[in-house]
This record gives sequence, structure tokens and C-alpha cells, in this order.
Amino acid sequence: MQSPKKISSLQNPLVRQVIQLKHKNRERGKTGLFVLEGQRELAMALKGGFGIQTVLIYPEFFPLQEAEKLFKGLEQNIDLIELTKEVYQKLAYREKTEGVLAIARTKDHSLNSLELPEDPLILIAEGVEKPGNLGALLRTADAANLDAVIIADPKGDLYNPNTIRSSVGCLFTVPVAAASSKEVIAFLRQGGIKIYAATLTHAVPYTSVDYTGGCAIAVGTESTGLTEAWTAQADARVVIPMEGEIDSMNVSVSAAILIFEAKRQRLSSAD
Repeated sequence: MQSPKKISSLQNPLVRQVIQLKHKNRERGKTGLFVLEGQRELAMALKGGFGIQTVLIYPEFFPLQEAEKLFKGLEQNIDLIELTKEVYQKLAYREKTEGVLAIARTKDHSLNSLELPEDPLILIAEGVEKPGNLGALLRTADAANLDAVIIADPKGDLYNPNTIRSSVGCLFTVPVAAASSKEVIAFLRQGGIKIYAATLTHAVPYTSVDYTGGCAIAVGTESTGLTEAWTAQADARVVIPMEGEIDSMNVSVSAAILIFEAKRQRLSSAD
């Protein structure tokens, strides 16, 4: 790796590009680039095979030697740039900073990009808009080592900095695809994958269905739930019985309960 360049001016074109990529969905869509922040997130993106174009460091928080150690042995040609304190503070989002940002290339998230094993376990998230909810779902998917997460009728930007931050970098560790509900349902049917729709009405207890074969667990938004496109096509509607005053939970919590019941059944059947 070559000796790093240094940026001390807030008017530098690269500084302006980072700001645009962080705040404008259109810029990310146009360039196919996004910004990530944090040492763990950068390491996870590298491990996940994301192309890293530029890494910007504030040496007081992330020493040059540490950066070079992280990139050792990589075939990628990465531009390494040192930032002054003023420039870094302008670009950093986190209150507890780690001294590193990176410009990375987005991946293909088409359904055809997924490489699924036999009898996969998939999470479907229909119309999830809030970055925090999407990030939490990705964290759950990583914890359960799901085969894929598919965003049906996506409402937000997968590479929104808030999604990346709330996923704690799990966006980079989980196979993710996005498509319309119609396309996703056709994809699942073609693969012989059953659909279990989480819903409050006309549903059976979530523990009563068989998750040991190829299946997709579908969850919707907290406000409206799954649309009829999913409930009508489901092989089974499942519900999590609740005994309190409310009748619903955060979508990521509901998804976690369903996913880990599926994992429990799969482990039991393998014994």
C-alpha cells in the first residue's frame, strides 16, 4: 500500500463526495457507492467481499499501522487517506468515533444473485421502511445464520448510513436480495420454498408448523402488517400468542421469535 495522501480542507472534492453519499439516496444510486463508518464495519465489509474504494482515517483514533494490518494480503487496490481532526469531525457520524470511514461499492441484490442451499431458511421483510427496523432484522438474520434476507417491495435504501449503523455491519454478512412481492413469491414457488406469513388473524400458533424444510418466514410493517399479496399466498399464517394488553411487537422481535423456533426445530430434527 502506498503512503497515504492527506486531506486538510473541507472544500476537497472527496470530502464533498463523502457528504453527498452519506445524505443523498440519489447519489448512492447513481454512483453505486456508499459510505460506511467504524473499524468493525470495515472489517466485516472486507470479509463479506465488498469492494472498498477509499479508506479515510484519523490517525489519532485509528493509527496508520492498524489500517495497514487490516489490509495486509488483500488484492484490492485501496486508496488510503489521512484526515485532519477538523475534516474527520465533519464527516464522522458517530458520537463515539473509531477513526475510520470508507467509500465502498454496492453489491448486486437481485434474486438471481442468491446462492441458496437445499432447504433454505429465509426471512422476507415486506415494505420495511425504517432503517432501524431493517438493521435490527439483519442483526437477527446474522445471529441465526440465515441463508438469505429478501426485502419485498423495498421502501428505503439498503445502504442508508442509519441502516448500516443499526445493523452493526450485518448488512455485509447476510445474503440480501430485493424485489417486488410478485417476483419474490414467484421465486419462492419456483424453488419449492414454503411461505409462512406472520399475521394476527386466521392464524395458527407459530410453534405448530413445520419449519424443517425449505421455508420463508414473512413479516410486514408494524403499522399495517403483511399485505394480502403475502397472506393470500401463504402456506400457513402464523401468530405469536400474547397475554398482555397489546397485540403486536416490534417487527424485529417478532421475526427473531419465529426464526429461532425454526432453528430449534431444525436442530432437533438433525439429532
